Amino acid sequence: MNLSQIAAQLDSPNSKDRLLALVSLREVPPEDAVPLIKKVLYDEMLPVRSMAVFALGVKPTEECYPILVKLLETDPDYGIRADAAGALGYLEDGRAFEPLVRAFYEDTEWLVRFSAAVSLGNLKNIRATEVLLDALNSEETVLIQAAIAALGEIKATDTIEKILRFAASEDWLTRQRLAEALGNLGSEKGIAALKFLAKDGHPQVSEAARLSLAKFNP
Repeated sequence: MNLSQIAAQLDSPNSKDRLLALVSLREVPPEDAVPLIKKVLYDEMLPVRSMAVFALGVKPTEECYPILVKLLETDPDYGIRADAAGALGYLEDGRAFEPLVRAFYEDTEWLVRFSAAVSLGNLKNIRATEVLLDALNSEETVLIQAAIAALGEIKATDTIEKILRFAASEDWLTRQRLAEALGNLGSEKGIAALKFLAKDGHPQVSEAARLSLAKFNP
């Protein structure tokens, strides 16, 4: 479809048409896509809004960052706030660091805090270390998983001893995230833990550990 056809489909009363129109923007350059995405950014149907917010993260223009920050900080729907946090991570815009940190500490919904933690990892900013260490003390397992993964993403090598305690976690996905993070951190301190995790009873954990160990002995 050309741009005028996509624009017309975005005005369709059928939400499925509007979703398909957003999908059609995948091959459209950001400068042409963003004005069309904005047409449905406040759509009455939540799935359409959610996809539009995500689209702003993968179609970066100068407009996207302030729009996403506003959604993260003010939207009444926590799902949209979480989507905005995730999209900011996709943008990989360093300016998003402070808004994401605020969202992590101030938003009351775990899904938003989870998305913020993941995106802090995507930003690859070592300043996120303290925030992510705080996340390790969360009662939400998914937040702990996100924090471990993000610490690996930002190469916070001085946190290895603080994440090693999760090698004994009862949650296999937490152990898998640890194995992956240790591979990303690339420190000799993690080798013993990886050898331990390589014998894990869950196949995805042991495979992740073996892949990480291979990074030490390519």
